[in-house]
Amino acid sequence: MESQNMLRTRLAQLAFLFVWCAPGAFAVGLGLPGCATRNIPDTDVADSEFNRRVIEFCEGYRRAVEKRSIGQLASLADPKYFEDGGNADPSDDMDFNEFKASLAQVFAKARAIRYEMKYRRVGRGEKQQVYVDYTFSASYKIPTEHGDVWRRRVAENRLELVEHGETFKIISGM
Repeated sequence: MESQNMLRTRLAQLAFLFVWCAPGAFAVGLGLPGCATRNIPDTDVADSEFNRRVIEFCEGYRRAVEKRSIGQLASLADPKYFEDGGNADPSDDMDFNEFKASLAQVFAKARAIRYEMKYRRVGRGEKQQVYVDYTFSASYKIPTEHGDVWRRRVAENRLELVEHGETFKIISGM
């Protein structure tokens, strides 16, 4: 009788875990292998050698933006770089030379830039391009008639990359 009570108690404990705890925690509590993946620190991206290479490349892009280095950004871009402005209006479409000229105008106005990227996802497109979805926070200091002021913009973006030897080149999304 006592062993039946112990069995019921143990079953009640397991039922409680099953109903009230996260399924992953339940599996770990039983010593079962879980299916949770580890992410690269400070990202939502699964940790893999390939994803680490992608994030490392994107961090080079981020640092080039902060330095306002058109030369570094140009070296990261594929010759086929094309920007469609994220809409169907062809009047704001730019190839890389046009984009480089617009960067020069924007960077000339900014006294300082802080550019943060929170990486959300790395994946592959239909043509094997690599896409990197991220949230950016861009803070920039610009001169006004009342002195320099900081402005900030937070938005979602996607960089599209192509593999280039052991590294990548950006084909869209700067």
